[in-house]
Amino acid sequence: MITVFFSYSHKDEELRNELDKHLSILKRQGVIDVWHDRCIIGGSEFESEISSHLKAANIILLLVSADFLASDYCYDKEMKLAMEMHERGDVVVLPVILRPCDWHDAPFGKLLATPKDGKPVVKYPTFDEAFLEVTNEIKRIVKTLPASAKKNEAAFLESSVPQPLPRSSNLRIRKQFSDHDKDKFLDEAFEYMAKYFEGSLKELQKRNTDVEYRFKRIDSQTFTAAVYIEGNIKTECMIFYGGASAFGFSKSISFTYSASPTRNSFNESLSLKDDGYHLYLSAIGMGMSFSSRRIEMLTLEGASEYYWELFIRRLQD
Repeated sequence: MITVFFSYSHKDEELRNELDKHLSILKRQGVIDVWHDRCIIGGSEFESEISSHLKAANIILLLVSADFLASDYCYDKEMKLAMEMHERGDVVVLPVILRPCDWHDAPFGKLLATPKDGKPVVKYPTFDEAFLEVTNEIKRIVKTLPASAKKNEAAFLESSVPQPLPRSSNLRIRKQFSDHDKDKFLDEAFEYMAKYFEGSLKELQKRNTDVEYRFKRIDSQTFTAAVYIEGNIKTECMIFYGGASAFGFSKSISFTYSASPTRNSFNESLSLKDDGYHLYLSAIGMGMSFSSRRIEMLTLEGASEYYWELFIRRLQD
């Protein structure tokens, strides 16, 4: 059986749990076994347990984020040892980019990362899409491992290192999100969406010589966008955060096809929700008739792309 070792920061534990779930089929089929420091049983010596399992691994996943890079233990001990083993050909090291960070100049920056092109997991429309890419890459690596690369599991089990008891990977505990958590998430979502629209409009103009655009920040919670072709307006919208309280959507980011700076109506709204583990945005569904794709549990990237599709479809119909 192939052993997969997770090297990660505890601040990314929820994302690690999500990846662990996506590997369930490979675990059920007996293709892989996964290990991380939460598998350590009471009374064991922490560092020797980690070192022993890391050295016994066939695949080492570096779950990369700013917290991973800032962790002395992850970076100086686990990652450096993993890279030494990788250079000797004893193990395959796979960087999994969880969140945007400056990882390219790290020692593992020369390795091919996953998801594709090193796009961070949190930038995908949903975590499921990102971790499916990671899972497929792990499957590809498993198929390429020669029999000789697999560690002698029997010898490892007979070593003096205490072995963990079998356990479930379903260890998540529900979290109560505060009003501050929710407001901070909405602030970040709105700012990301504004930058997403501005960047997309610039690229649209670059690729189409007859296109002009207007992007305007009305205030800290409102922006408008418009596209002109040969000087004639073809599509416009206003996106605003908050407002529409009369409709019960104060914790939301709303979209309207009118660029008039009023907030008394909208064509779609993304409301803030949580499943007890993550905060996310979910569409009411007023704009879903043009698309059958999932519009629930949207990440910042997914929410921004959903509104961009509503905006640009008038240029594509």
